[in-house]
Amino acid sequence: MSAAHYDSIFRPGLFAGQVHVVTGGGSGIGRCVAHELAALGATVVITGRSEEKLARVVAEITEDGGQVDSVAFDIRDEEQVKAAVAGIVAKHGRIHGLVNNAGGQFPSPLNAISKRGFDAVVTNNLTGGFLMMREVFNQTMMKHGGAVVNMTADMWNGMPGMAHSGAARAGMANLTKTAAYEWAASHVRVNAVAPGWIASSGMDAYGPGMAPMIRVLKDNLPAKRMGLEAEVSSVICFLLSPGASFITGVTLAIDGGAPLNSAVMPTPNHAGAPSYNGFHRATTPKVLQDL
Repeated sequence: MSAAHYDSIFRPGLFAGQVHVVTGGGSGIGRCVAHELAALGATVVITGRSEEKLARVVAEITEDGGQVDSVAFDIRDEEQVKAAVAGIVAKHGRIHGLVNNAGGQFPSPLNAISKRGFDAVVTNNLTGGFLMMREVFNQTMMKHGGAVVNMTADMWNGMPGMAHSGAARAGMANLTKTAAYEWAASHVRVNAVAPGWIASSGMDAYGPGMAPMIRVLKDNLPAKRMGLEAEVSSVICFLLSPGASFITGVTLAIDGGAPLNSAVMPTPNHAGAPSYNGFHRATTPKVLQDL
């Protein structure tokens, strides 16, 4: 048993007896969400393409005393999604919550993005999420109800350098609204979160060329600091909880006020807004470790 445990702001046992699926649960924000849900009593099913990454998180949650399962498959493959959801429902009975976290992108100017690259990012961040939503709804939530939380991003003012991801994330925000309306009669709530610049392991995937920009991102935020994985996870857990029972079809920004940044009135320098980090296994991305 681990000496430390997730220090969630929510009451113990909030999700006891429930099954929650977290895609992309092998690292980053998904890993953090899986830990918090398990700490709150849920049986968490984490998914991803890498069995090795999933196994590491399963071992962590098990060591901490949580209930966790994993299924390795590709959310971009329709038949794999259908089979994986069917297997989860057969094993666990039903799915109470889906966190559509899996995704990925690469930096590139718009004019240099190939069709193949554009399609790959849209499939990762939009089509895969759609397939998961549809199958979870059709196979369990249509009958039993539930809650879905999708992942978008801070793309309100465009997404220079990642146009393919911005287009996909904007599509997910709109898909969230449509699903919330169409599935309301089945007592299914569908919301999304839009994280801004979060100090997560995904930052290390962009390579050394992006490091100088990543290291100064906080200077462009009113909060004057990066967000933490736990600050995204707590919002996701709220949207899955009974406290959000009258909230559906919204995309909630978690971005430290990034869209408010103004060239006319620069944000005064300060030490950085207070932060919340309940994740006892959190690690700082390598690109930020010496700041």
